[in-house]
Amino acid sequence: MEETRKVLYSAVQPTNSLTIGNYIGAIGNWVRQQTKYDCFYAIADMHAITVRQTPAELRQKTRELLALYIACGVDPEACVLYLQSSVPAHAELAWVLNTFTYVGEMERMTQFKDKSQRHAENINMGLLDYPVLMAADILLYQADVVPVGADQKQHLEITRDIAERFNNIYSPTFKVPEPLFTEVGAKIYDLQDPAKKMSKSAENPNGSVFMTDDGDAVMKKFKRAVTDSDGEVRYDEEKKPGVSNLLTIYSAFSGVTVDEAVKSFEGRGYADLKEATGEAVREKLVPIQEEQRRLLADKGYLDGVFRNGAERAARTANKTLEKVYRKVGFYKV
Repeated sequence: MEETRKVLYSAVQPTNSLTIGNYIGAIGNWVRQQTKYDCFYAIADMHAITVRQTPAELRQKTRELLALYIACGVDPEACVLYLQSSVPAHAELAWVLNTFTYVGEMERMTQFKDKSQRHAENINMGLLDYPVLMAADILLYQADVVPVGADQKQHLEITRDIAERFNNIYSPTFKVPEPLFTEVGAKIYDLQDPAKKMSKSAENPNGSVFMTDDGDAVMKKFKRAVTDSDGEVRYDEEKKPGVSNLLTIYSAFSGVTVDEAVKSFEGRGYADLKEATGEAVREKLVPIQEEQRRLLADKGYLDGVFRNGAERAARTANKTLEKVYRKVGFYKV
């Protein structure tokens, strides 16, 4: 008898350009995971509007992100690839879950504190309520596992708390999801400040390598990467964060292990490491960018992927929502 595959849920916002850190830590893993799990992958445009967006730009970035997913190898036939706002059940379940979530829990969330400082002029309820919508995203699909990085553990913990709270009151309704910690490259650091995570919104653009960067820009950024003064290529996150970050990136894009990478650079200097890492990244990005451009020229295809993904996602999401509505006592005609 064939074993039922576990359900995996993950989502990325269509804001700013994705970095190679997003590719290594998220999209690259998505491609591998779609063969092992029943995957629901979302473009989280509802989350994106907690910070003011230009409407036309948000629509464009949404299409660009879908095209990038597919260009990277995410297969709309092998997974459910959809747009969050196209499935109303996300917002509907979030409202119900709000009544099982405490204000103090939301105010303690690290991301709320961080974003409140960065967007002091727009501390809105969506910003505060962000983790409840994220809980709804995950629980709608009865996800067994959710890929998380170190900075996302808190969100999954509150999702588990909300699910257990609801289940204890109304009997088992939601699966309580487990974290799936990503493999090599779970965290890629800024090339100019290797103490910080590589970010889509970094202040210094030279610190982040974007999936849209052309080959020349990629090489320039790696050649300017911060290392240290001892000249030895070895992996030591604490004492050599810049070099260790380059080795991690080289490993992820060349397909060799970090240990194999270190051996290949024995007796060679940092200039060689920087150039080889830049070349490995450039070789991977160029065909992805070409395929993304081809897909963006075919709006009909992309819209079809969105429609099909929304229909498939809604079938699962609506079953969960109906169950929740029945449990809380909503009258159905």
